[in-house]
Amino acid sequence: MENKKDRKITAWFFVLVFSLVPLLTQAQEEISPGMEEDPSMEYIHDYLVTAAENNPELKALFNRYLAALEEVKQEGVLPDPQLSFGYFILPVETRVGEQKANASFSQMFPWFGTLDAKQRVAAERARIALHLFNVAKAELYRDIRITYNELYYLEKAIAITEENLKLLESFKGIAEVTFESGKAGFSSVLQVQIEEEELQSELEFLLDSRLPLLTEFEQLLNTDLEEPVDLPDSLWEEQLLLEKSEIYEEILATSPHIVHMRHEAQVHEYEAEVAEKMGMPSFTLGTSYTYISPRTNLESGMAIPDNGQDVFMFPQLGIRLPIYRKKYKAMKKEALLRQEAVGFEIENLENELLTEMEQRYRDYLEAQRKVELYTRLTTLAEQSLRLLQTELATGQNDLFEIIRMERRLLNYRLELAKARTEKNNNVYRIHYLMGEQHEQDR
Repeated sequence: MENKKDRKITAWFFVLVFSLVPLLTQAQEEISPGMEEDPSMEYIHDYLVTAAENNPELKALFNRYLAALEEVKQEGVLPDPQLSFGYFILPVETRVGEQKANASFSQMFPWFGTLDAKQRVAAERARIALHLFNVAKAELYRDIRITYNELYYLEKAIAITEENLKLLESFKGIAEVTFESGKAGFSSVLQVQIEEEELQSELEFLLDSRLPLLTEFEQLLNTDLEEPVDLPDSLWEEQLLLEKSEIYEEILATSPHIVHMRHEAQVHEYEAEVAEKMGMPSFTLGTSYTYISPRTNLESGMAIPDNGQDVFMFPQLGIRLPIYRKKYKAMKKEALLRQEAVGFEIENLENELLTEMEQRYRDYLEAQRKVELYTRLTTLAEQSLRLLQTELATGQNDLFEIIRMERRLLNYRLELAKARTEKNNNVYRIHYLMGEQHEQDR
């Protein structure tokens, strides 16, 4: 009877050993992922293209940009000319005949440079519209990358948890056999059951989290995915290629929010120029024509010079005198005050962005340290499992040391995947602060 139980324990031991082989192999792959030249291009590029094509906010902003371009064309032309026509119901008698009708044509010309100044305002507003489109696109790409990384981590956590539930099932079988053989107490069986219950609860939460995260990803793409999201076996690691001081300089120079406000300040500067030029005189150049019918009630033999001669007047000159100066001075002052306000907003925004940069850079360094830490710990845990496996076969160790080490390896692998996810996400957030998109998206 004793030999039969020993053989049963041995059988369960080999089940355990062969169950650990995939775990150790996958742990090694986690530590040394395949080196690809640009792995993110392969996995995420198509999702970025889909989002750019489908996103309704991007479409709306691009149409606003196109509309702003049409406004530039409108501001660069002269006002419409005026054409008028009049017919005298009661003709006006003159020496050379009756005035029957008249017509006039005139064109207004604003002060020199006014049209150019208005066009500069419209062109700068068009640049703002294009910049807002690019900002929204960069923000969308950032969110897609972050959500994609979160999907990777979630699927990795589900796979690791399911795998370890299978291992605990093997452990449970060994614990039951050792209890039946009298080599261990029932507490060993209960301990495995506790581990199993905890993992099962974690797995249920992870599975419940899959649908909300996938829904968020589909909303960013604005499409329903017909196939599962294509995820790598091991997440690549993004790197910050600039030093901290260089990142600061990039943020101050190219941050999308700061650049947007600088364009706003430029608009107000051009508006002040327009207000100044509107306070200058404008001129009207025109011509008029009066139709005169010849006199027919003249005495016989009487002749009138220029009888029935139409009247043509060219040029007719007019001038608009902006004598109410307070209006134009107020317009200019308003524009300059708005420009000054934007300057203060830029200064405040720079402080906020630098503070956020400090936080993101700290999180990036922390994630990088964790990647290095859990890479080392995973390697050590893998080696320990191999040693414990050998010691268990020779009777130098017990089963539950393997259980504890296996759980450590589980946690290290999860923490390594989480650290890689956080490291990449902070790189994407810092790139966004600098106004940069990922290399393949530019």
